[in-house]
Amino acid sequence: MASHYEAPIRRPLVTGEKSYHDVSVDVAAPVEGKANKAWWIVFSISLVAFLWGIGCIIYTISTGIGTWGLNKTVGWAWDITNFVWWVGIGHAGTLISAVLLLFRQKWRMAINRSAEAMTIFSVVQAGLFPIIHMGRPWLGYWVLPIPNQFGSLWVNFNSPLLWDVFAISTYLSVSLVFWWTGLLPDFAMIRDRAVKPFQKKIYSLLSFGWSGRAKDWQRFEEVSLVLAGLATPLVLSVHTIVSFDFATSVIPGWHTTIFPPYFVAGAIFSGFAMVNTLLIIMRKVCSLEDYITVQHIELMNIVIMITGSIVGVAYITELFIAWYSGVEYEQYAFLNRATGPYAWAYWMMMSCNVFSPQFMWFKKLRTSIMFSFFISIVVNVGMWFERFVIIVTSLHRDYLPSSWTMFQPTFVDIGIFIGTIGFFFVLFLLYARTFPVIAQAEVKTILKSSGERYKKIRERGDSLVGTGADERTSNLKIEAKTTSKQPTQDKSDKLENLLKGVGTFDPALQTADDLKVINGIGPKMEEVLNSIGIFTYAQVSKMTKREYDLLDDITGSFPGRAERDDWSGQAKKLIN
Repeated sequence: MASHYEAPIRRPLVTGEKSYHDVSVDVAAPVEGKANKAWWIVFSISLVAFLWGIGCIIYTISTGIGTWGLNKTVGWAWDITNFVWWVGIGHAGTLISAVLLLFRQKWRMAINRSAEAMTIFSVVQAGLFPIIHMGRPWLGYWVLPIPNQFGSLWVNFNSPLLWDVFAISTYLSVSLVFWWTGLLPDFAMIRDRAVKPFQKKIYSLLSFGWSGRAKDWQRFEEVSLVLAGLATPLVLSVHTIVSFDFATSVIPGWHTTIFPPYFVAGAIFSGFAMVNTLLIIMRKVCSLEDYITVQHIELMNIVIMITGSIVGVAYITELFIAWYSGVEYEQYAFLNRATGPYAWAYWMMMSCNVFSPQFMWFKKLRTSIMFSFFISIVVNVGMWFERFVIIVTSLHRDYLPSSWTMFQPTFVDIGIFIGTIGFFFVLFLLYARTFPVIAQAEVKTILKSSGERYKKIRERGDSLVGTGADERTSNLKIEAKTTSKQPTQDKSDKLENLLKGVGTFDPALQTADDLKVINGIGPKMEEVLNSIGIFTYAQVSKMTKREYDLLDDITGSFPGRAERDDWSGQAKKLIN
């Protein structure tokens, strides 16, 4: 039995017989290896959508905003709908990571990296729409407080539109630092595993000199907590300020005090749904099913169900306030939403946001990967329609029936929106090929308490002492094995078996390679390998667990190093 009390493991958060080395190999695989077919398919579709959006933006800027479906009555429509939708999605990423860190939730470890990256990329998409909407994006610097030498360009600090600029840029800055701080140990891991000098240099710069000392980890945890504490209120404040764009006006349907909490709840709801969409895609594209498990998806679905119910309560409260106010303009605004020409959009919003998440009450449905993926997309569609209903239906019929009109998006409106979706996924997929999508250092901290391998050890009643170490470097394990095994083969038999597995070297036909390029092989080790007949990358690349064990028995030096440093994987890369 263990020397201290170990809380029983619930369902494991890391499935499969994963050791600490396995975590490093699996997390680094998408960065170090070649992209698979699934990645290329998704990337190609995203790139086509992105290029289409670029074409529509160029056409808009060269021709004018008249290419959009805006008119004198509906001055805000498709573009601001997309802006608010992307800002909302960007909120949940940092919130998930920050709040779960503050509450010490272990299931955060597998999802926080993707959630934080989603925040950065979605805020970038959101920022595009106000800039394009200006009509002259090259004058975008006018939103900054410019000194009077440039003329009277001081901006109106009373406008919530300006508050948006400062709130979102502050949020983006904090989220970026929070995301990058979490990446430092993983950059160092890729740096230490890198074979090519250029790759090693790049990741050395990105890791900011991370060495893994106790002092590094102490500062890492302190900074992470401070940033999480800053990011959490920022999430609440930013979407509150976005809601002020509407709530401070006198338009019926906008002028209401419920907007700040209503917008925040909707942002968290849509953001969690988008994180679920990305997790389900990434676990398949990057082969991370053992780290992003069904349990993670289920927990996300429970949050979606709860926040969907909160959004439903907000809708009902809005209707009640309009009725209770006795203001006929407010009452008509909501009646028009439900029964007017845009009623289809209103009921689409209600169906997607209020009714569809209620399916998550059923365990069989919330643990189904395909159903979860479908619902996550449905929720994001519904949240887009919510923003469309708030903006367009409130504007197209205001106080004067003589100015009532309808809004119709043009192909340019639709093209730019599809382009931003493509841009988002292009950024995310490129990020998945250059940065580790799982926080491997943090996953390792929960491996003993939440890993399936260690769960089985506990269930057998065995001790966890020494289970995290490599068997060949643990004296206890070696002693136990040598007492139970039969006398081993002599050295010449082992050498023959080793060369049978990796192949022999013919100096007349082959050229010896510089084995010192492989991380973990120095001049001394290269001499040892040459003395037993290993001279080429091709021979090293054929090593498996069997050959590693034979090599350790023959050389007797640095047991376990070849397997830990993955000599075979490094040699395959050098051959390619």
